[in-house]
Amino acid sequence: MRLLFRSLFALALLAGLAACSHYHLGAPGRPVAQSLFVVPATNSAFAPQAGPLVTDAVRLALARDGRITLAADTEAAEARLQIHLVRFERDVLAARHDDTALARKFAAKLTAEITVRDRNDKILIDRRTIAVARDVFVDGGLQPAEYQTMPLLADALAVEIAHAVLDTW
Repeated sequence: MRLLFRSLFALALLAGLAACSHYHLGAPGRPVAQSLFVVPATNSAFAPQAGPLVTDAVRLALARDGRITLAADTEAAEARLQIHLVRFERDVLAARHDDTALARKFAAKLTAEITVRDRNDKILIDRRTIAVARDVFVDGGLQPAEYQTMPLLADALAVEIAHAVLDTW
C-alpha cells in the first residue's frame, strides 16, 4: 500500500513538472512584424485634435510593450499601422437637476479603424474597428471638458490598438 502511494505521488509530481516545463512569462506568440511604422492618424470623426494625440499615444503604448521596435519611416519598417478615426459620439448620461434639458454628464466614444500592411503591401489586419468610451462631466462647460477628456480617450484607444496589433490573432 505504501509503495503504491509513493508511486502515485511520484507520477503526479512528474506529470506536474512536465506540465510546467512549457510555461513562460510574457505574451504568447510572436508579433507578425519585428518593426512597425505608425502612420499619422487620419481624422474624419470631427474629434478635436484627436489625430496627433492618438498617433503619439499608440507609439508610446507600442514602445512600452517592447515586443517590437518602432521605425522612423516606412522603408525601415517590416509593417505599417494606419489609423483612421471614423466616429466621435456623445451620449447624454445624466441631466442637470435644475434644468433637465441640459446635460451634466456625457459618454464620449471614439471609434477607429486600423489596418496593418507588411512591406509588400499585404494586408495583415484589415480595417479592424476599435472603440473606447469615457465619461465626461460638463459642469465647467462642454468644450473644456472635451479638451480634458480627449487625451484619456486617446490613451484608452492606444492600449486597445496595441493589443490588437501585438496579441495573437
